[in-house]
Formats: sequence, C-alpha cells, structure tokens
Amino acid sequence: MAGSTPKLIKELRAMTGAGMLDCKNALNETEGDLDKAVQALREAGLGKAAKKAGNVAAEGLISVTVDASGSIATMLELNAQTDFVAKNDNFIAITKEIVEHAASNGITDADTLAASSLNGLVFPEYLAGKIATVGENLVARKVSAVEGDVVNAYVHSNGRVGVLLAATCDDAAKDKTAALLKSLAMHASAMKPTVIAYTDLDASFVESENRAIVAEIDADNDELKRLKKPLKNIPQFVSKSQLTDEAVATAKAEMKAELLAQGKPENIIENILKGKISRWIEDNCQLDGRHALLSQAYVMDDKKTVEQAIAAVDASIKITAYIRFELGEGIEKKEEDFAAEVAAQMAK
Repeated sequence: MAGSTPKLIKELRAMTGAGMLDCKNALNETEGDLDKAVQALREAGLGKAAKKAGNVAAEGLISVTVDASGSIATMLELNAQTDFVAKNDNFIAITKEIVEHAASNGITDADTLAASSLNGLVFPEYLAGKIATVGENLVARKVSAVEGDVVNAYVHSNGRVGVLLAATCDDAAKDKTAALLKSLAMHASAMKPTVIAYTDLDASFVESENRAIVAEIDADNDELKRLKKPLKNIPQFVSKSQLTDEAVATAKAEMKAELLAQGKPENIIENILKGKISRWIEDNCQLDGRHALLSQAYVMDDKKTVEQAIAAVDASIKITAYIRFELGEGIEKKEEDFAAEVAAQMAK
C-alpha cells in the first residue's frame, strides 16, 4: 500500500533534504511512517556516501562563530566537491551546525571533531548522512579556535577566507578592541600574514628568504638598468630579527663616513643620519612586511603599520593569537578536461 502523500513528501524533504522521488519511494516502502522513512533514506545514503568518499573535495565554505562572552572564537573549513553545492542553503546550514557544535564542545581540531557525536550520531556517520543529502563528498578538514580577553572573527563574503584573532587588553578597552580586531581580521584576510610578529619567523626561513629577496631585487635592477631608471637598494638583511645592535651601529658608521667624505658639515650629519638609518631599517625589513601582521602597512591607513594602528586605539591591546584559513589550501585537485570527463561518464 502506498504511503506517500504530497504533504508527507514535503515534510520528509524538509527533514532530510533528499530528492522528491527518493522521499516518495521511502514513504511507500515504509507505508507512510516518517521515522522509518528517515532511517531508510539514511541507510540508503550511507551506501552512496561510501562511494563518494574518494572524491576530491576542494570547494566548500569557511564558517566562524564567536561565543556570547566574546572570549572564544571557532572556525571550520567544510569542503565539498563543487562550488555549486557550496552555495546551497542546505550546505550552508551544515557548516553552521558543525561549527556551532565544535564551539559548544570546545573542539579545536579535526581529529577531535571526528571523534565527537552530533545529533546522536558519531561524527563520521552524521557526515555520511549529509553526503547522501547533498550528493557530494564532504570533508570537515580543519577546525580551530582562539581564546582571549577579547576575540573576533571575519569570513570574506565569498566564504573562501576566514580569520580569527584574540587579544588581551584593559577592561575599559574591550569594546574598542573588539571593533579593532574585526578590522584587523579583514586586513589579514587580504594581506595574508603568516605570523603575528617578526619574532615568530623561523630563523632558517628568514635566511632562505634573505637570499631569495636579494635575488628578486637584483633581477628587478637588471630591468631598471635597461629602462635607465633609478635602481632599488640591495638590502643586507630582510627582517628586524637580523638587525642586531652591532649591525645597526656598523651601518650607521658607514653612512657617517660616507657623509664626511662628501664634505657634509659635522653639525648636520646627525640629522641626516636619522633619516638615512630609518630608510636603511625599512629596506632591511622587507620580509617582515610580507609575513608579520604587526609589521604590515595597515590597509585602513597605510601611513601606519598594524602595530602603530593598534597603539593608536589603546596601548593596552596585545594580539595573542591569529589563525587564517584559505579554502582548499594544500589540496591537490584532480584536473580533467571536459571532453575526457564526458568520455569517462559515457564509459560507465
């Protein structure tokens, strides 16, 4: 006896997100019992999910949530196979459900998420049910969180980049710190710093980048020579971490000797040196501007570094944690031309 009716089909679709025909068949098989129909769809879906689990999931969304106290922020990257599915309301709802689950349970990494339970199901089983619903492989690839006196988060409008920031500050500065962190998160989404401060850069990375940046400038200067334009300064160093007192003193002494050789009066040399040493430091910290958040020119006011912009808001604010996700970063996506893809489908 047929158990499906338009009303039950609509209700089952709302509960599961499954297709109309699948819902109709499930209701007919279970004689209109909604609970049994849901279970039948889930069991059928688990088989489909297993087949889809090997498919590369490099699209998707990044989702964030900040707790009511404003002291913990959580971020999730949930991957799907296609951008089309990632824009689906059902997929968006799944990302929100998972990130809220992670936040509510203090989950801060993908392994802990995979070992958790959601809606009465162990997480892999929960996700398999969602795979059946959306029709593509889904991977909860990354989960992270930050905690501090104040936190904030930002996800770019396309859902492909997300940033978490945490800071300590005086109690009186919490509101303006929260607003500042939102702006800094937007800055970081665009400027891609990898660390908070230059002191966080690995020494071996600084050394290798020193050689690379000098080579870049040498190549630029070759082109500038050809165009008969002013050449760029070749730096000795690329990070403030390399600028020891001895290195700065040596540079200053060389500049002073050069000014004396040019016949500059002693009484103005010190003033000239201030500007020259400031420029020398700037030239010799290029890596910091690329990778260290605090050293970057602030996108909201490029006359200031991020560090200076923070100090201008309140001297008590200190950034303590920074995490940036970029969708699909590090995933190798299989490339096939369209003709080959069609041929592969026809061969099945």
